[in-house]
Amino acid sequence: MQPGTPEDQWREDCAPRRVLELFATKWTSMVLHTLHARHEGAARTGVLLRSLPGISKKMLTQTLRDMEYSGLISRHVQGTIPPAVEYRLTPLGLRFVEPVELLYGWGRDNADALDELKQRPTSRR
Repeated sequence: MQPGTPEDQWREDCAPRRVLELFATKWTSMVLHTLHARHEGAARTGVLLRSLPGISKKMLTQTLRDMEYSGLISRHVQGTIPPAVEYRLTPLGLRFVEPVELLYGWGRDNADALDELKQRPTSRR
């Protein structure tokens, strides 16, 4: 949004705020990135857990549920014993992964600038 834009473009449900709400948890973008970049858009829960160092099983489960509810991923239960569950990017998830990949690429290209950032008091870095 540009300075001087109409007031209704700054309301609480405006598009930029909804995007930020989607990424309110740090794991949403990481799951999108991991599914896309490492697993060709689909992976089972255990594979995702191993692919995301630092995430707990509980946090992964909650993130996957939230992402499924939002329509970013779909859940597929395979009829095996025990049942295997696979998560896949939806067409909407594929649209959201594009800017995530741009942002992650920028981070890789600008790691030196990220290293210069002062550590926030609440950071776990």
